[in-house]
Amino acid sequence: MDHLTLAVDSAGIATLTLHRPDKHNALNAAMIAELAQATRRIADDDGIRAVVLTGSGRSFCAGADLNWMRVQFDATRSERIDQARALASMLDGLNRLPKPLIGRINGPAYGGGLGLMAVCDVAIAATNAKFAFTETRLGIIPATIGPFVMARMGEAAARRVFFSARPFGPAEAVALGLVAAAVDAEALDDAVMAELAPYAATEPSAVARAKALTRSLGLQIDADTLERTAQALADAWESPEARRRIGAFLARG
Repeated sequence: MDHLTLAVDSAGIATLTLHRPDKHNALNAAMIAELAQATRRIADDDGIRAVVLTGSGRSFCAGADLNWMRVQFDATRSERIDQARALASMLDGLNRLPKPLIGRINGPAYGGGLGLMAVCDVAIAATNAKFAFTETRLGIIPATIGPFVMARMGEAAARRVFFSARPFGPAEAVALGLVAAAVDAEALDDAVMAELAPYAATEPSAVARAKALTRSLGLQIDADTLERTAQALADAWESPEARRRIGAFLARG
């Protein structure tokens, strides 16, 4: 894998790290494909008991990569829908992962990075992290990540930040339910380990069944839901406002 690292320790804790630090771990087609591949690999490995998802460098995930957006800008509708489906499928795979998934949010997260946070069972953020659903600034919408964000935050909380594009800090992220706790950067690893520690005494297959039950009792995210979000994102990309705003953004970049 070129854009991720995956390490498993002797206790069966896997650390999956977004590894494009020079790009603030921004998502592109290759990283999305690698995340999907890594998720399947982790799910099939009985030696892995729990997973930590984090970013390398100063950021967790800056959302969409600029060059990927340039490709999307010139793509056909069907090509954009295919890319949206790939992102939705990757997030769905992480959401269904039959292992506890703990987000170690080491820095800022925007757009799709918040989707990655939302599919974690627990996310712990450093107090220097900043967040924003930035899509509406560009005339598009946070469609593909939407079901996972709604499942995490609930509609009432999401309405506060989901479409305003305003930045918010870790304390508000805790209040919104997006993260479980915010700690100083020096304490982040200890806080993540505290979340992982109880799983040493659990039966992995029972944890997997309990997680699947929890998911089945919550907001239902099925194939139709994911397809509707892909179509909605394609619609947004085709609007005159999005073409104008994204074009200007790419010109500056």
